[in-house]
Amino acid sequence: MTDSRVSIAVTGATGFVGSAIVRHLLERTPYRVCVAIRREGALIDTRAEAVKVGDLAPDNHWQALVAGCDVVIHCAARVHVLSDMAADPETEYFRANVAATLNLAEQAAQAGVKRFIFISSIKVNGEHSQPGMPFHADDQARPLDPYGASKHAAEEGLRELARRTSMSVVIVRPVLVYGPGVKANFRNMMRWLDKGIPLPLGAIDNRRSLVALGNLVDLVVRCIDHPNAANQTFLVSDGHDLSTTQLLQRLAHALGKPARLLPVPMHWLTGLASLLGKRAFSQRLCSSLQVDIEKTRTLLDWTPPVGIDEAMNETAAYFLEHKHHG
Repeated sequence: MTDSRVSIAVTGATGFVGSAIVRHLLERTPYRVCVAIRREGALIDTRAEAVKVGDLAPDNHWQALVAGCDVVIHCAARVHVLSDMAADPETEYFRANVAATLNLAEQAAQAGVKRFIFISSIKVNGEHSQPGMPFHADDQARPLDPYGASKHAAEEGLRELARRTSMSVVIVRPVLVYGPGVKANFRNMMRWLDKGIPLPLGAIDNRRSLVALGNLVDLVVRCIDHPNAANQTFLVSDGHDLSTTQLLQRLAHALGKPARLLPVPMHWLTGLASLLGKRAFSQRLCSSLQVDIEKTRTLLDWTPPVGIDEAMNETAAYFLEHKHHG
């Protein structure tokens, strides 16, 4: 008997975003889900079909993954890190995020895949926005580091592919994603707050857009078959911007801890961070990065389904349950 379900292939299925997308899809009966894995024994949901493809490389053979698929959701990437230890980070980013992505997309188009959803990054727009001037999806791209530049180059290649094939492309640029299991700086902030460490971050007057994992997943799933998504670029956030100080206050409340925030002037913080070689980190804490999601709301008739306090509570609950496990 022929399987009539819509078939979705997902790369990066063991990652923070990819695994959440897979879980969501598997709970919705219309979908057959096939995931790319790098090696045998990868921890994936056993309800999904696994295809071993190896590392994200320009010469991968993707036929076993994309054959018979309707949609590819490409989450796999060489991700941005503050301290990249590679000898030539730019080459490595372009190898994984551009050459490998376009190789996958070409093979997907040849296999008859109808839609390719690419998880890009807000870093294509830039590192920070001016006060009261949020980024828009169709703004001129202004990436400032190799990671953002590689994502932009991949977007351009995908748009060109969409013009010469019958496969549509959807580009989604998330801002900072948080949710249960989040790592890196967001988890560090929860760790500091949980330990009651006084932080000199009580007077940060900026605005940052964030996106809860559940909201990002909901949007990606909306893009699977929405006709207005074809060949469009979307920004995604919770639709509720916070200052760094407000974020820490809400996180502390979710953790059930007092927020011990000292009102140190921002220019003192940035000056000290520069002296300590932490300028990039202080910029993330003190600068603004806002996005306008009106295009996303209007074209896709989409509203973020998860409220920011609900998402913070879920994130904090997971952290508290797992904080002693690394």
